[in-house]
Amino acid sequence: MTEQKRRPLPHEFHPAVPSFTVVSDDIEPGGTLKDDQVHAKGNVSPHLRWEGFPEATRSFAVTCYDPDAPTGSGFWHWVLFDIPASVTELPAGAGGDGFKGLPEGAVHVRNDYGTRDFGGAAPPPGDGSHRYVFTVYAVDQEKLGPDADVSPAVVGFNLRFHALARAHVIGEYENPGA
Repeated sequence: MTEQKRRPLPHEFHPAVPSFTVVSDDIEPGGTLKDDQVHAKGNVSPHLRWEGFPEATRSFAVTCYDPDAPTGSGFWHWVLFDIPASVTELPAGAGGDGFKGLPEGAVHVRNDYGTRDFGGAAPPPGDGSHRYVFTVYAVDQEKLGPDADVSPAVVGFNLRFHALARAHVIGEYENPGA
């Protein structure tokens, strides 16, 4: 994918907020996603850990978004919110396969695959490298408001008004094609 085709990150349209630190045992910033995070090769949500968020944080939300998907609106791979403020780490796999390690009360909405879980990278063959933006939001209330039946856009709307801070880690993946 050429540089001029790269689209803005979703939070570039939101008001500026402070940042904090998010790291992953599975994603090297700017590096290639592991096969586990690829839809056809493992489909496992990555490990994420965060720190340095505002003291007023009451919950967290986690999203994964591909701004480079050839849809005109990007592609939501994971939308999770109402993670208790006491939780500062999600193990690999928390976004699916029994949701092991997912905290009680956390809410998944449908991703663009139509499922309520993590859906791994799956760029079209030959479309170039896509960015997968894993964002953790520090939220100013325990419950963001929507339920599991809303779209990722509704969650994003609520996060625009309730994010105290956010941080992200970006991995890339390319499907070279036939």
